[in-house]
Amino acid sequence: MTRPALRSLDEALPQLLAQAKPLHTKQTVSTFDADGRVLAHDVTAALQVPPQDNSSMDGYAVRAADCAQAGAVLRVTQRIPAGTHGTQLHAGEAARIFTGAPIPPGADAVVMQEDCEAREGEQVQVTKAVPAGQWIRRSGEDVTRGATVLTQGTRLTPAELGLAASIGLAQLQVSARPRVALFSTGDELVMPGDVAPEAMPAGAIYNSNRFFLRAMLQRLGCEVTDLGIVPDKRDATIAALRDAALHHDLILTSGGVSVGEEDHIKPAVESLGELNLWQLAIKPGKPFAYGKVNREAEGDACHFMGLPGNPVSSFVTFLLLVRPFVLALQGVTKTEIARTDTTAHFDWPRADKRREFLRVKRNAQGGLDLFPNQSSGVLTSAVWGDGVVDNPAGQTISKGDTVRFISFAEWLA
Repeated sequence: MTRPALRSLDEALPQLLAQAKPLHTKQTVSTFDADGRVLAHDVTAALQVPPQDNSSMDGYAVRAADCAQAGAVLRVTQRIPAGTHGTQLHAGEAARIFTGAPIPPGADAVVMQEDCEAREGEQVQVTKAVPAGQWIRRSGEDVTRGATVLTQGTRLTPAELGLAASIGLAQLQVSARPRVALFSTGDELVMPGDVAPEAMPAGAIYNSNRFFLRAMLQRLGCEVTDLGIVPDKRDATIAALRDAALHHDLILTSGGVSVGEEDHIKPAVESLGELNLWQLAIKPGKPFAYGKVNREAEGDACHFMGLPGNPVSSFVTFLLLVRPFVLALQGVTKTEIARTDTTAHFDWPRADKRREFLRVKRNAQGGLDLFPNQSSGVLTSAVWGDGVVDNPAGQTISKGDTVRFISFAEWLA
């Protein structure tokens, strides 16, 4: 049998994302509860922020013309805390003012209290010359009325939530959470807690993939249904896929995407829809499956994605392919993760024909150290590391070379 040609990540990812049409369902949620959700429409401001000129300091509102020279003495005629409004300020007058309070009519500058000295008879002496506009925050300098402040497809962070609140939005319309069914295949898999380590039968392993895949899906805003471990039997696999497709947008599996006799994912998915097995030119990872499982009652299909079973392969392949796919289902317009040019403090003399994602850790000198064991089964490399070096196919690395670094902190956010 002829092996399929290896497909580059740069070729495969656009083809995959072309299938990820944004979900139609929208939800209105409290701005308090919108962290991590994806905005379903543009947000425009119905007011200015700040709404009027205000003081950025505790001090005195003055007329700059009265303070052209240091030592000016002014009569304090009013006090303006935040949340109140002052009255007309006349020549020779000053208003005691506090941070955030509106600038009174007639004033055109603020003197911070450290540059003033109180005098008898409700007077204050300004110890420095004052330019017009000093310590004044102008109306609309943050947000102008009618401006689009947040765009559709933005994945909301705390900063965006604060901005939405600053223009008076108690609720936001967001994309629905993708419904993801997660299960593993493999009779060798055992759930932690079911069997004690000392009682593990020969050939058995604990199912680690299920834990990190579920966590990563939830971080991406998905509603996850954990279907557990499906036995390595074709009828059981078909039943699990058929049931999962009815109420989910995506089915995600790990293991069972090769062509061995005990790998039933391929024929099971094909019996219910369509499946493409991709051999990706990446390391760790290589086997990857994408397809669709038909929903007979609804006349449409549920997305299917199959990841390799080795833990690090599954982990990295999820980040490279599943993560952008899930974000695209929510309407996110920017799914690419930044690569940062960083100095390698290690040698990597063994060039591989596949594009490699080497687990590395930042060191105190600002460079990157390499985890000594880059095997696809060594999950400790992902725990130890701060991210990966995205190393092109056929590329060796010498200490001091500039490499492309991807941070786990950003990738897993």
